[in-house]
Amino acid sequence: MTFHSMWAELLPIGRSSASGGYRRFAWTGADVDCRAWFKEQAESRGLAYEVDRNGNQWAWLGDPAAGDAVVTGSHLDSVPDGGAFDGPLGVVSSFAALDELRARGAVFDRPFAVVNFGDEEGARFGLACVGSRLTSGQLTLETAHRLTGADGVTLPQAMEAAGYDPDAIGADPERLGRIGAFVELHVEQGRALDLSADPVGVASAIWPHGRWRFDFRGEANHAGTTRLVDRRDPMLSYAETVLAARREAERVGAVATFGKLAVEPNGVNAIPSLVRGWLDSRAADQERLDTVVGGIEKAARAYADTYGVELDVVRESFTPVVEFDHALRDELARILGKDTGLTVPVLGTGAGHDAGILSASIPTAMLFVRNPTGVSHSPAEQAAEDDCLAGVTALADVLEGLVGR
Repeated sequence: MTFHSMWAELLPIGRSSASGGYRRFAWTGADVDCRAWFKEQAESRGLAYEVDRNGNQWAWLGDPAAGDAVVTGSHLDSVPDGGAFDGPLGVVSSFAALDELRARGAVFDRPFAVVNFGDEEGARFGLACVGSRLTSGQLTLETAHRLTGADGVTLPQAMEAAGYDPDAIGADPERLGRIGAFVELHVEQGRALDLSADPVGVASAIWPHGRWRFDFRGEANHAGTTRLVDRRDPMLSYAETVLAARREAERVGAVATFGKLAVEPNGVNAIPSLVRGWLDSRAADQERLDTVVGGIEKAARAYADTYGVELDVVRESFTPVVEFDHALRDELARILGKDTGLTVPVLGTGAGHDAGILSASIPTAMLFVRNPTGVSHSPAEQAAEDDCLAGVTALADVLEGLVGR
Protein backbone atom coordinates (compact mmCIF):
# COMPACT_ATOMS: atom_id res chain seq x y z
CA MET A 1 0.00 0.00 0.00
CA THR A 2 1.43 3.40 -0.99
CA PHE A 3 1.81 6.49 1.16
CA HIS A 4 -0.96 8.12 -0.88
CA SER A 5 -3.45 5.28 -0.41
CA MET A 6 -2.76 5.00 3.33
CA TRP A 7 -3.19 8.74 3.71
CA ALA A 8 -6.47 8.66 1.78
CA GLU A 9 -7.84 5.89 4.03
CA LEU A 10 -6.99 7.74 7.24
CA LEU A 11 -8.02 11.22 6.07
CA PRO A 12 -11.80 11.04 6.67
CA ILE A 13 -11.63 9.48 10.17
CA GLY A 14 -12.76 11.93 12.84
CA ARG A 15 -13.02 14.88 10.45
CA SER A 16 -15.55 17.60 11.24
CA SER A 17 -17.77 18.57 8.30
CA ALA A 18 -18.23 22.02 9.85
CA SER A 19 -14.63 23.07 10.44
CA GLY A 20 -12.70 20.65 8.25
CA GLY A 21 -10.53 19.91 11.28
CA TYR A 22 -10.19 16.72 13.30
CA ARG A 23 -11.64 15.54 16.60
CA ARG A 24 -9.79 12.31 17.22
CA PHE A 25 -9.93 12.35 21.01
CA ALA A 26 -8.65 9.52 23.22
CA TRP A 27 -10.98 6.58 23.74
CA THR A 28 -13.74 7.93 21.48
CA GLY A 29 -15.26 6.44 18.35
CA ALA A 30 -12.80 8.27 16.09
CA ASP A 31 -9.90 6.97 18.18
CA VAL A 32 -11.25 3.42 17.90
CA ASP A 33 -11.42 3.79 14.11
CA CYS A 34 -7.84 5.10 13.98
CA ARG A 35 -6.70 2.16 16.08
CA ALA A 36 -8.47 -0.25 13.76
CA TRP A 37 -6.66 1.35 10.83
CA PHE A 38 -3.30 0.89 12.58
CA LYS A 39 -4.02 -2.76 13.34
CA GLU A 40 -4.99 -3.39 9.73
CA GLN A 41 -1.75 -1.81 8.48
CA ALA A 42 0.29 -3.96 10.86
CA GLU A 43 -1.42 -7.24 10.00
CA SER A 44 -1.42 -6.59 6.24
CA ARG A 45 2.40 -6.40 6.44
CA GLY A 46 2.75 -9.55 8.50
CA LEU A 47 3.86 -7.63 11.59
CA ALA A 48 3.17 -8.90 15.10
CA TYR A 49 0.48 -6.61 16.51
CA GLU A 50 0.02 -5.88 20.21
CA VAL A 51 -1.45 -3.27 22.56
CA ASP A 52 0.48 -2.57 25.76
CA ARG A 53 -1.00 -2.01 29.20
CA ASN A 54 -1.26 1.75 28.55
CA GLY A 55 -3.16 1.47 25.29
CA ASN A 56 -0.20 2.15 22.98
CA GLN A 57 -0.22 0.10 19.77
CA TRP A 58 2.85 -1.75 18.48
CA ALA A 59 3.62 -3.50 15.20
CA TRP A 60 6.77 -5.66 15.43
CA LEU A 61 9.16 -7.10 12.88
CA GLY A 62 11.53 -9.53 14.55
CA ASP A 63 11.62 -10.64 18.17
CA PRO A 64 11.18 -7.70 20.56
CA ALA A 65 12.60 -9.78 23.39
CA ALA A 66 15.97 -9.73 21.63
CA GLY A 67 16.37 -6.10 22.70
CA ASP A 68 18.14 -3.10 21.14
CA ALA A 69 15.11 -2.55 18.90
CA VAL A 70 14.72 0.38 16.52
CA VAL A 71 11.26 1.95 16.87
CA THR A 72 9.54 4.65 14.87
CA GLY A 73 6.04 6.13 14.90
CA SER A 74 4.04 8.94 16.45
CA HIS A 75 0.35 9.38 17.37
CA LEU A 76 -3.08 9.44 15.68
CA ASP A 77 -5.15 11.58 18.07
CA SER A 78 -5.74 15.30 17.56
CA VAL A 79 -6.41 18.59 19.27
CA PRO A 80 -9.93 20.05 18.85
CA ASP A 81 -10.34 20.88 15.14
CA GLY A 82 -6.70 20.06 14.54
CA GLY A 83 -4.93 19.48 11.25
CA ALA A 84 -4.42 16.26 9.34
CA PHE A 85 -0.62 16.06 9.66
CA ASP A 86 0.18 16.49 13.35
CA GLY A 87 0.88 12.91 14.44
CA PRO A 88 -0.64 10.87 11.59
CA LEU A 89 2.11 11.95 9.18
CA GLY A 90 4.63 10.17 11.41
CA VAL A 91 2.62 6.96 11.64
CA VAL A 92 1.81 6.76 7.92
CA SER A 93 5.42 7.60 7.05
CA SER A 94 6.65 4.83 9.36
CA PHE A 95 4.68 2.15 7.52
CA ALA A 96 5.68 3.67 4.18
CA ALA A 97 9.36 3.69 5.21
CA LEU A 98 9.12 0.02 6.15
CA ASP A 99 7.65 -0.72 2.72
CA GLU A 100 10.54 1.14 1.10
CA LEU A 101 13.10 -0.74 3.16
CA ARG A 102 11.62 -4.06 2.12
CA ALA A 103 11.64 -2.95 -1.51
CA ARG A 104 15.34 -2.12 -1.13
CA GLY A 105 16.03 -5.56 0.34
CA ALA A 106 17.31 -4.00 3.55
CA VAL A 107 18.78 -6.31 6.17
CA PHE A 108 17.22 -6.04 9.65
CA ASP A 109 19.89 -7.00 12.18
CA ARG A 110 17.83 -5.50 15.02
CA PRO A 111 14.14 -5.86 15.94
CA PHE A 112 11.98 -3.13 14.45
CA ALA A 113 8.59 -1.66 15.40
CA VAL A 114 6.07 1.00 14.44
CA VAL A 115 4.18 2.53 17.38
CA ASN A 116 1.07 4.65 17.87
CA PHE A 117 1.21 6.33 21.27
CA GLY A 118 -2.20 7.00 22.83
CA ASP A 119 -3.57 10.38 23.88
CA GLU A 120 -0.55 12.45 22.87
CA GLU A 121 -2.46 15.71 22.48
CA GLY A 122 -4.30 15.54 25.80
CA ALA A 123 -7.41 17.07 24.23
CA ARG A 124 -9.88 15.06 26.30
CA PHE A 125 -8.29 14.87 29.75
CA GLY A 126 -6.07 17.96 29.75
CA LEU A 127 -2.68 16.21 29.99
CA ALA A 128 -0.47 15.70 26.94
CA CYS A 129 1.44 12.50 26.11
CA VAL A 130 -0.53 10.26 28.48
CA GLY A 131 0.50 7.03 26.76
CA SER A 132 4.22 7.75 26.79
CA ARG A 133 4.10 9.37 30.26
CA LEU A 134 2.51 6.24 31.69
CA THR A 135 4.97 3.94 29.95
CA SER A 136 7.99 5.92 31.15
CA GLY A 137 6.66 6.22 34.71
CA GLN A 138 6.25 10.00 34.53
CA LEU A 139 2.51 9.62 35.20
CA THR A 140 1.38 7.42 38.07
CA LEU A 141 -1.71 5.23 38.08
CA GLU A 142 -3.22 7.29 40.89
CA THR A 143 -2.80 10.58 39.05
CA ALA A 144 -4.01 9.07 35.78
CA HIS A 145 -7.16 7.77 37.46
CA ARG A 146 -8.01 11.30 38.58
CA LEU A 147 -7.90 12.71 35.04
CA THR A 148 -11.39 13.89 34.06
CA GLY A 149 -12.70 15.33 30.81
CA ALA A 150 -14.98 18.32 30.40
CA ASP A 151 -17.89 15.89 30.00
CA GLY A 152 -17.26 14.53 33.51
CA VAL A 153 -16.01 11.18 32.23
CA THR A 154 -12.82 9.97 33.92
CA LEU A 155 -9.92 8.30 32.14
CA PRO A 156 -10.70 4.91 33.75
CA GLN A 157 -14.35 5.15 32.66
CA ALA A 158 -13.32 6.04 29.09
CA MET A 159 -10.82 3.17 28.92
CA GLU A 160 -13.34 0.67 30.25
CA ALA A 161 -15.94 1.82 27.72
CA ALA A 162 -13.39 1.19 24.96
CA GLY A 163 -12.64 -2.30 26.27
CA TYR A 164 -9.35 -1.65 28.10
CA ASP A 165 -8.34 -2.28 31.72
CA PRO A 166 -7.57 1.02 33.51
CA ASP A 167 -6.18 -0.81 36.54
CA ALA A 168 -3.36 -2.29 34.45
CA ILE A 169 -1.84 1.01 33.38
CA GLY A 170 1.53 2.16 34.65
CA ALA A 171 5.28 2.20 34.13
CA ASP A 172 6.63 -0.35 31.67
CA PRO A 173 10.42 -0.39 32.12
CA GLU A 174 10.75 -3.87 30.64
CA ARG A 175 9.29 -2.70 27.33
CA LEU A 176 11.43 0.43 27.23
CA GLY A 177 14.46 -1.69 28.09
CA ARG A 178 14.06 -3.52 24.78
CA ILE A 179 14.34 -0.30 22.74
CA GLY A 180 17.73 0.91 21.56
CA ALA A 181 16.50 3.94 19.60
CA PHE A 182 13.23 5.74 18.91
CA VAL A 183 12.94 8.05 15.89
CA GLU A 184 9.76 10.12 15.50
CA LEU A 185 8.92 11.89 12.23
CA HIS A 186 6.62 14.90 12.58
CA VAL A 187 5.37 17.79 10.51
CA GLU A 188 7.20 20.94 11.55
CA GLN A 189 4.96 23.18 13.66
CA GLY A 190 6.61 26.36 12.50
CA ARG A 191 8.30 27.85 9.41
CA ALA A 192 12.02 27.25 9.95
CA LEU A 193 12.30 24.70 7.13
CA ASP A 194 10.17 26.80 4.83
CA LEU A 195 12.43 29.78 5.41
CA SER A 196 15.58 27.69 4.81
CA ALA A 197 14.02 25.93 1.77
CA ASP A 198 14.71 22.46 3.19
CA PRO A 199 12.14 19.62 2.95
CA VAL A 200 13.45 17.74 6.02
CA GLY A 201 15.29 18.67 9.20
CA VAL A 202 16.61 17.05 12.38
CA ALA A 203 15.43 18.15 15.83
CA SER A 204 17.96 19.43 18.34
CA ALA A 205 15.81 20.03 21.42
CA ILE A 206 12.31 20.69 22.76
CA TRP A 207 11.82 23.91 24.70
CA PRO A 208 10.73 23.66 28.33
CA HIS A 209 6.97 24.13 28.50
CA GLY A 210 3.98 23.73 30.75
CA ARG A 211 0.31 24.38 31.42
CA TRP A 212 -1.01 26.51 34.29
CA ARG A 213 -4.64 26.94 35.42
CA PHE A 214 -5.69 30.38 36.63
CA ASP A 215 -8.89 30.40 38.74
CA PHE A 216 -10.34 33.89 39.18
CA ARG A 217 -13.14 33.80 41.79
CA GLY A 218 -15.52 36.72 42.09
CA GLU A 219 -19.20 37.13 42.90
CA ALA A 220 -22.12 36.18 40.64
CA ASN A 221 -24.66 38.96 40.26
CA HIS A 222 -27.20 40.51 37.91
CA ALA A 223 -25.59 42.01 34.79
CA GLY A 224 -28.30 44.63 34.41
CA THR A 225 -28.85 45.89 37.94
CA THR A 226 -25.49 45.71 39.70
CA ARG A 227 -23.57 48.98 39.74
CA LEU A 228 -20.10 48.81 38.23
CA VAL A 229 -18.51 49.93 41.50
CA ASP A 230 -20.29 47.12 43.37
CA ARG A 231 -19.08 44.34 41.10
CA ARG A 232 -16.45 41.68 41.80
CA ASP A 233 -16.17 40.58 38.18
CA PRO A 234 -13.44 37.95 37.59
CA MET A 235 -13.71 38.39 33.83
CA LEU A 236 -11.95 41.76 34.12
CA SER A 237 -8.97 40.25 35.92
CA TYR A 238 -8.82 37.44 33.40
CA ALA A 239 -8.96 39.80 30.42
CA GLU A 240 -6.17 41.96 31.81
CA THR A 241 -4.09 38.82 32.46
CA VAL A 242 -4.46 37.66 28.84
CA LEU A 243 -2.98 40.97 27.69
CA ALA A 244 -0.25 40.73 30.33
CA ALA A 245 0.71 37.28 29.00
CA ARG A 246 1.37 38.76 25.57
CA ARG A 247 3.45 41.60 27.01
CA GLU A 248 5.54 39.31 29.24
CA ALA A 249 6.18 36.84 26.41
CA GLU A 250 7.31 39.60 24.05
CA ARG A 251 9.57 41.04 26.72
CA VAL A 252 11.68 37.86 27.13
CA GLY A 253 11.31 36.28 23.68
CA ALA A 254 9.01 33.45 24.79
CA VAL A 255 5.44 32.44 23.92
CA ALA A 256 2.41 32.47 26.22
CA THR A 257 -1.18 31.69 25.31
CA PHE A 258 -4.50 31.52 27.13
CA GLY A 259 -6.32 29.16 24.77
CA LYS A 260 -8.97 27.53 26.95
CA LEU A 261 -11.62 29.20 29.11
CA ALA A 262 -14.43 28.06 31.40
CA VAL A 263 -16.96 30.47 32.91
CA GLU A 264 -19.52 29.96 35.70
CA PRO A 265 -22.46 30.35 35.68
CA ASN A 266 -21.90 31.16 31.99
CA GLY A 267 -25.03 33.23 31.51
CA VAL A 268 -25.37 36.17 29.14
CA ASN A 269 -27.06 38.32 31.78
CA ALA A 270 -24.97 37.18 34.75
CA ILE A 271 -21.72 38.50 36.14
CA PRO A 272 -19.46 35.45 36.45
CA SER A 273 -18.60 33.93 39.80
CA LEU A 274 -15.65 32.02 38.34
CA VAL A 275 -13.44 32.47 35.29
CA ARG A 276 -10.98 29.66 34.77
CA GLY A 277 -8.30 30.10 32.12
CA TRP A 278 -5.51 27.77 31.05
CA LEU A 279 -2.09 29.20 30.20
CA ASP A 280 0.33 27.44 27.85
CA SER A 281 3.84 28.91 27.94
CA ARG A 282 7.12 27.87 26.33
CA ALA A 283 10.62 29.33 26.05
CA ALA A 284 14.04 28.41 24.72
CA ASP A 285 15.41 27.92 28.24
CA GLN A 286 14.19 27.45 31.80
CA GLU A 287 15.22 30.90 33.01
CA ARG A 288 13.11 32.66 30.40
CA LEU A 289 10.14 30.36 31.03
CA ASP A 290 10.29 31.05 34.77
CA THR A 291 10.50 34.77 34.06
CA VAL A 292 7.50 34.89 31.74
CA VAL A 293 5.23 32.71 33.90
CA GLY A 294 6.28 34.54 37.06
CA GLY A 295 5.56 37.88 35.39
CA ILE A 296 2.12 36.73 34.27
CA GLU A 297 1.19 35.47 37.72
CA LYS A 298 2.41 38.67 39.37
CA ALA A 299 0.29 40.75 37.01
CA ALA A 300 -2.73 38.47 37.50
CA ARG A 301 -2.58 38.85 41.28
CA ALA A 302 -2.35 42.61 40.98
CA TYR A 303 -5.41 42.70 38.72
CA ALA A 304 -7.29 40.35 41.05
CA ASP A 305 -6.63 42.68 43.97
CA THR A 306 -7.79 45.67 41.92
CA TYR A 307 -11.15 44.07 41.13
CA GLY A 308 -11.74 42.35 44.50
CA VAL A 309 -11.22 38.89 43.06
CA GLU A 310 -9.51 35.82 44.54
CA LEU A 311 -6.92 33.97 42.46
CA ASP A 312 -5.52 30.43 42.57
CA VAL A 313 -2.78 29.32 40.16
CA VAL A 314 -2.11 25.61 39.66
CA ARG A 315 0.63 24.13 37.48
CA GLU A 316 -1.10 21.19 35.81
CA SER A 317 1.81 19.89 33.74
CA PHE A 318 5.43 20.70 33.03
CA THR A 319 8.18 19.34 30.81
CA PRO A 320 11.77 20.57 31.25
CA VAL A 321 14.04 21.23 28.28
CA VAL A 322 14.73 18.07 26.27
CA GLU A 323 18.07 17.74 24.54
CA PHE A 324 17.72 14.83 22.14
CA ASP A 325 20.42 12.17 22.36
CA HIS A 326 23.42 13.84 20.75
CA ALA A 327 24.96 10.65 19.38
CA LEU A 328 21.68 9.55 17.77
CA ARG A 329 20.94 13.05 16.49
CA ASP A 330 24.41 13.27 14.92
CA GLU A 331 23.98 9.80 13.42
CA LEU A 332 20.75 10.90 11.74
CA ALA A 333 22.46 13.96 10.29
CA ARG A 334 25.40 11.84 9.09
CA ILE A 335 23.15 9.26 7.41
CA LEU A 336 21.05 11.89 5.67
CA GLY A 337 24.08 13.83 4.47
CA LYS A 338 26.44 11.03 3.44
CA ASP A 339 25.17 10.56 -0.14
CA THR A 340 24.37 14.18 -0.98
CA GLY A 341 27.07 15.97 0.94
CA LEU A 342 24.41 18.39 2.15
CA THR A 343 24.19 19.69 5.68
CA VAL A 344 20.81 18.75 7.13
CA PRO A 345 19.35 21.63 9.17
CA VAL A 346 19.14 21.04 12.91
CA LEU A 347 16.43 23.01 14.70
CA GLY A 348 14.72 23.30 18.05
CA THR A 349 10.99 23.33 18.64
CA GLY A 350 8.52 24.67 21.15
CA ALA A 351 6.13 21.74 20.64
CA GLY A 352 6.06 18.73 22.94
CA HIS A 353 6.24 15.18 21.58
CA ASP A 354 6.32 11.57 22.77
CA ALA A 355 9.99 11.46 21.73
CA GLY A 356 10.64 14.20 24.26
CA ILE A 357 8.90 12.30 27.06
CA LEU A 358 10.77 9.07 26.26
CA SER A 359 14.16 10.81 26.00
CA ALA A 360 14.65 10.44 29.75
CA SER A 361 14.47 6.65 29.38
CA ILE A 362 15.85 5.76 25.94
CA PRO A 363 17.82 7.42 23.09
CA THR A 364 15.35 9.41 20.97
CA ALA A 365 15.53 11.65 17.91
CA MET A 366 13.14 13.46 15.59
CA LEU A 367 12.81 14.34 11.92
CA PHE A 368 10.70 17.31 10.80
CA VAL A 369 8.94 17.67 7.45
CA ARG A 370 8.51 21.16 6.02
CA ASN A 371 5.24 22.98 6.69
CA PRO A 372 4.91 25.81 4.13
CA THR A 373 2.37 27.74 6.17
CA GLY A 374 3.91 27.24 9.59
CA VAL A 375 0.34 26.70 10.85
CA SER A 376 -0.40 23.78 13.17
CA HIS A 377 -3.22 22.69 15.50
CA SER A 378 -5.54 24.04 12.80
CA PRO A 379 -7.24 22.73 9.65
CA ALA A 380 -4.82 24.98 7.73
CA GLU A 381 -1.88 22.77 8.76
CA GLN A 382 -0.15 21.63 5.59
CA ALA A 383 2.68 19.70 3.98
CA ALA A 384 3.25 19.18 0.26
CA GLU A 385 3.10 15.60 -1.00
CA ASP A 386 6.63 15.87 -2.42
CA ASP A 387 7.92 16.91 1.01
CA CYS A 388 6.00 14.08 2.68
CA LEU A 389 7.61 11.59 0.30
CA ALA A 390 11.00 13.17 0.96
CA GLY A 391 10.29 12.59 4.64
CA VAL A 392 9.50 8.92 3.99
CA THR A 393 12.77 8.51 2.11
CA ALA A 394 14.72 10.28 4.85
CA LEU A 395 13.11 8.12 7.51
CA ALA A 396 13.83 4.97 5.49
CA ASP A 397 17.47 6.04 5.09
CA VAL A 398 17.80 6.64 8.82
CA LEU A 399 16.11 3.39 9.78
CA GLU A 400 18.21 1.39 7.33
CA GLY A 401 21.34 2.86 8.86
CA LEU A 402 20.14 1.97 12.36
CA VAL A 403 18.62 -1.51 11.88
CA GLY A 404 21.54 -2.74 9.76
CA ARG A 405 24.34 -1.95 12.15
